[in-house]
Amino acid sequence: MKTALIELISKISSGCMGDAEIQQIADEAVLAYADPQVFLAANPDINYDDSFPIPLGEWVVVGSLPETVLFQADTYVDLFAQIVASFGKEVSFNIKPKQLAKIEALTALNRIQIQMGSMNPENGGYVLMNFSQLLDDELQVVLVYGNDVPRVLELCSEVGIAAAPALEALKVAVHV
Repeated sequence: MKTALIELISKISSGCMGDAEIQQIADEAVLAYADPQVFLAANPDINYDDSFPIPLGEWVVVGSLPETVLFQADTYVDLFAQIVASFGKEVSFNIKPKQLAKIEALTALNRIQIQMGSMNPENGGYVLMNFSQLLDDELQVVLVYGNDVPRVLELCSEVGIAAAPALEALKVAVHV
């Protein structure tokens, strides 16, 4: 599991995290998956209980990802603003977050995905992926290189973390 977690975190961080940080998260998550009670006893500052909808190991992974990797928001305006901020001022975007304010969710997400898909073409662009179970926000995504989507889905399945390309998942949800 540790090898799969290291590869998964490396792929979803798209170079935003160093090897040591990735290794540490994977180590902690493996311990938390293996023996939650021992992990919680050794880490009394962790705010987790059995009412959470995800296993402790997954909670460790999700909670350890920096805000430049895991984007959480209640609106697509806020989500896209966080994504834009994570790239820094030197990267320009064709759309602005406020342009997403008065449009329906599917249109907003489609516009974000088109923008992100056009970036970093040598790696297949970026794909917004829903990651894990929603905890406190309506939206929870990571950016994955388009070329890495099949492997990320495979790794998520292997370690038991829910994941899906966000646009496809919303299209399915809207048409159900």
